[in-house]
Amino acid sequence: MSESRLIPDMRSEKASFDYMEYLSASCKKQWSFLDAIYGVMPFFGMVLKARTSQEKTKQESLRGLALQVVSTQVSDETNIVRLIELAEQQEFYFIEINLPYSLKEEQLTAIKIECKHLLQLSQNNELLTVKILQMPAQH
Repeated sequence: MSESRLIPDMRSEKASFDYMEYLSASCKKQWSFLDAIYGVMPFFGMVLKARTSQEKTKQESLRGLALQVVSTQVSDETNIVRLIELAEQQEFYFIEINLPYSLKEEQLTAIKIECKHLLQLSQNNELLTVKILQMPAQH
């Protein structure tokens, strides 16, 4: 067996989200000015907060960042795209999202359109599995 097989593939790491946990936390959260900015421009917050949480594990860091970007003020599709983009920024390319209900085909299509990556989405009841297949082309 070659040694390269012993090295884990970065793209094989999996991120897991419990969508209802983030929505519940969003409802209970007392918002600061910076939280409001992150809610409007979530990727601004992701970049700043990612730099300050390097001592945490990747999944812990991801969970903390996800609490900042999920909002009850936007659609489920937008929240899911935010989670996908956040996971990709943290170098996760396989994502499982536990939802409170199955998404409709129109919602899955909207997620694919809104996300800047080529995705493979599959759904098994309330579990949405996302695989990021291709990064966006640089212009």
